[in-house]
Amino acid sequence: MDQKSKSRSIALSALIVFGGIQGVYAQSSAQGPAQSLNDSADAVGTIIAQATPATASVTPASQTIALTPDEAKQSAAGNVAELQQMMRGNDITELRTTYNGSYGASLMFYGKEMTYYVALFQQKNFWRVIKTQDEARSEQIYRDFARQTVQLSDVELRRAKLEAQKAYTDRLVALSQERANRLQADLNIAHEQQTIVNSMQQQTRAEAAALAQQKAQAQEQLRVTQRQVRDLQRQLESGLPVR
Repeated sequence: MDQKSKSRSIALSALIVFGGIQGVYAQSSAQGPAQSLNDSADAVGTIIAQATPATASVTPASQTIALTPDEAKQSAAGNVAELQQMMRGNDITELRTTYNGSYGASLMFYGKEMTYYVALFQQKNFWRVIKTQDEARSEQIYRDFARQTVQLSDVELRRAKLEAQKAYTDRLVALSQERANRLQADLNIAHEQQTIVNSMQQQTRAEAAALAQQKAQAQEQLRVTQRQVRDLQRQLESGLPVR
């Protein structure tokens, strides 16, 4: 529809409403000014309601429902403080509560006034509180608040998982580092012991070589001494009768 068509449609609607108002006012003027004014106001509401197409708010499950203006103003009007005060007593009943991370949604019922309170909170602190006497509406708002807690807690829960995974990885790194330190200590001990063993082996080989040389010298001295003994024995026995 172009701009001209929209303008003609608006003008026609205004004429219809204005004509209806005049007709109703003329019919009710005989009843007195006050009654005429009231009847006219009622008639205006009726005509406007009839002229306005009825619209149903259909909200997909994945989207947040639209609160009415009154509901949107309720938290500012003191519903949070009112619910907190009521919860200090025993007059209110908690029907159901959903938690996701530090966020939560609760549906509560005040039986004395047949009133429902729907609360959205974080860390046990009320964030939004909607008050209604419409049970179906309270359930609808509660489901929406519960769905919001899932969305709100997504980053928080992901952070908690990542923090746990990091802590687990850090612990594995620490255990691995401790194991590496022990192995390095064992390796250092092995190197030190190997150095000691090599030194001892070298010293032992030197001592063995010296002992071997000394043995050879002793054996040579033994042979010389044995020859001397035999020579002296022969000299001693020289001139004696042979047996």
